[in-house]
Formats: sequence, C-alpha cells, structure tokens
Amino acid sequence: MQKPQKTAEISIVIPIYNEEGNLKELHTKLTKVLPAITETYEIIFVDDCSTDNSFGILKEINKEDKKVKVIKFRRNFGQSAAISAGFDYSKGDVIITMDGDLQNDPTDIPKLLEKLEKEDYDVVCGWRFDRADSMLKKAFSRLANRLRRRFTAEDIHDSGCTLRAYNKECLGDLELYGEMHRYIPALLLWKGYKIGEVKVRHHKRMHGKTKYSWKRVVKGFLDLTVVIFWQKFSARPIHIFGGLGLALSIVGGIVGLYLVILRLFFGMGLTDRPLFIVAIFTVIVGVQFIVTGVLADIMLKVYYGQKERKHYLVEAVME
Repeated sequence: MQKPQKTAEISIVIPIYNEEGNLKELHTKLTKVLPAITETYEIIFVDDCSTDNSFGILKEINKEDKKVKVIKFRRNFGQSAAISAGFDYSKGDVIITMDGDLQNDPTDIPKLLEKLEKEDYDVVCGWRFDRADSMLKKAFSRLANRLRRRFTAEDIHDSGCTLRAYNKECLGDLELYGEMHRYIPALLLWKGYKIGEVKVRHHKRMHGKTKYSWKRVVKGFLDLTVVIFWQKFSARPIHIFGGLGLALSIVGGIVGLYLVILRLFFGMGLTDRPLFIVAIFTVIVGVQFIVTGVLADIMLKVYYGQKERKHYLVEAVME
C-alpha cells in the first residue's frame, strides 16, 4: 500500500463497534475542540464490522463533514486491528487515538498535545485516575497494570486507556493484533521512544453496551506474555529456547550418567527403574528445545524480511 502524503497536522483515530448512540455526539464534541487547535485535522472512524447502524451514521457524518474519513472492515477483526488501520490511513504528523463510547473526553486532547510538544515525548498516554467503571472492571485493570509494570520496563499507570497522542514517526513498523493495542507504550519504549502520561477525565457510558468481557481479560494476559517475550528475547530466541534445552540436556545427562555408574560398578538393573526413562526423555526434550530455538531464529529473520503485511481487510474507504 502506498503511504498517503501528509496533509493534516492531527489525525484522530477512533475504532468503532456498535456505537450508534454515541457517534453524532462524539463528532459534535470533536468539531468543537479540534478547530481551536488547528484547521488541518482529520477524524478517522474505523468501523470494525458493526452489527447495528453505526456504519450508516458514519456515512451521514462523512457526507456532512469532509474532514471525516470512514474505514469499514469486511468482518470483525478487533480493536487492535482497527487502531492499526487508523494508523495506516492517517495523514497527520500527530495521531490521537480514543474510544468511540464518549467515555474519553475530547477536551483532554489539548493537554496531550501540550505535553507531547513541550516535554519532547514521542507518546503521551491518558491516565483515567478517576474511572467511571464498575468495581470488577477496575479490579481487573489494576491487576493487569501491576503485572505489566512488573514484567516490562514501562511504568505508566493506565495501559488500558485508549486516549493517547503519538508522533507518527514512531508507529512506522508497529504491528498490532489480539489485544496488543493496550501494550503499544511498552512496545515503543522497548524501541527507545520516550513515553509520558497525563491525567484525563473519564465519563460513565451513557449509550450502548461495554465490549469488555472475561475473554478480553484472558487475551490481554496472553498478549502480555508475548510482549514480555518480545522485549527480552525477540533479537535471539535461541537464548531462551537454547538455554532451557541445554539445562534439560545437562540434567538428563547427569542422571543418565549416575544410572550407568550404578549399572557398571554396582550391578543394578536399569530396565525396571523409571528414573532411567525420565533421564532419556529429559535429554530428548532438551534437544527439541535447542532445535526449536534455531528454527525460531530462522523464522525471526523471515519475519524481519517481510514488508507491508497487514492483519486486516478493508471493505471500503470514504474520504
């Protein structure tokens, strides 16, 4: 895909899934805030194959406002893919992401931009310090944030807040899938970019239903595992697989040697000893880990050699 020329200073990227009751009000609020910042802005709605009338409303908004771009997916690919598509189709030097449920407040956008510019950050994240969510949702969020801070180098307070400001240049080779959008700051910090945060408002959802569920919690924790592995071992996966394989092979070899000594010098049998089978099995598994590490290294070279690979399919783009 040919990258679009930059004709906007700011791009607002909003993933949408079944938000028909919020879209017009959100657009109205944005058009009150953005002209005071710059006249060269664009608003990009990415419809993740909504099952309600969200796309119909977005088409109406697109006809009324030429600064609005609408991207519609062929099927539901998830929030990470929607945000990734918004990044790819944006033309601004600065990209703002936010939710489409009116819980993020557009009037906080100037605070993000001010911190991004004045303090020379590459990314500024919103921190919903006074969240208007259920106790269960906040509890899961606190647990996820603690785990993320424990196992990654990134220490922002609220990884689940979609309201963020990015310098476009830091998003060039970022690939998102699953629930990886919440770990974008961790991925960018690993690449050497500077991450900041500001406190932002958070409103109670007034229309529609939350998309938060236990499935997203599980996927988020699994994606955190990928982020941890990617940060620590993406350059050479042989270091972890080879290390485990070498350790298992050594343990199996020592146990096997011990049993052979017992057989040669003390006449003890091996066929009726389960420990002998365990020793052989441990050595075999260790060798398999080492081979897996070599294959992972080869696959990584193939991965870095691929270009322009996307994790979504676009049905329509209206500008």
